[in-house]
Amino acid sequence: MKTGERLMPEVQQRLPRALRRQVLHFEASIEDALDELAAGLAPGARVLDAGAGEGQYKGRFGGKRYVGVDLGVGDGTWNYSGLDAVADLERLPFPDGCFDACINVVTLEHLREPKAALGEMARVLRPGGKLVLAAPLEWEVHQAPHDYFRYTRFGLEYLLTEAGFSGLRIEPVGGYFRMLARRLWGGLKFFRGILFPLAMVCVAPFALVLPWLDGLDGERNFTLGYICTCERRSPR
Repeated sequence: MKTGERLMPEVQQRLPRALRRQVLHFEASIEDALDELAAGLAPGARVLDAGAGEGQYKGRFGGKRYVGVDLGVGDGTWNYSGLDAVADLERLPFPDGCFDACINVVTLEHLREPKAALGEMARVLRPGGKLVLAAPLEWEVHQAPHDYFRYTRFGLEYLLTEAGFSGLRIEPVGGYFRMLARRLWGGLKFFRGILFPLAMVCVAPFALVLPWLDGLDGERNFTLGYICTCERRSPR
């Protein structure tokens, strides 16, 4: 019998598009940021997906030269065969300045030396090359044991600046109420059998209403995570 943890992905995939964006706001916000990046790149632009996993974002860069890189140890159930290179992000196997853009999506928390990895991403970007990075703050342990850090906006600003990026825009993805709604959805994984639909009936109304209250959290210090956009600083 399936547990809630195994049923939730199936339930999420069957949701109407608008409702799925409401439930999976973090993922939808990342997709929007990547689409904005792709729209601003010239045809044939070289895009590095640093921490590509199974390459789920490759299709968002049609007409671009997408290169997926990952160490391939995060999730034993994933298929890493589509990667262009298996490599440590702290030692990227590419020459300086060879990419026009880079994405790093919910990967930074899995790196033991995040500052070194960000320095490598800056190195392989041309001056002015764009980076889109998503990093979690209020998030459960995942891909254990390769889960090392969580990031505040101040930590991200420090790491990105030190690595050689400028023009930073660091946006929280939702506030307290969206975070609480996501935690309610996540709690469904603990229920089995007949308890799962009963829990769904109890949780769903609250989890769907809470995001509408998110405007009450003006500071957004309670957030699932951040999406950062910046560019490689030009040499002086």
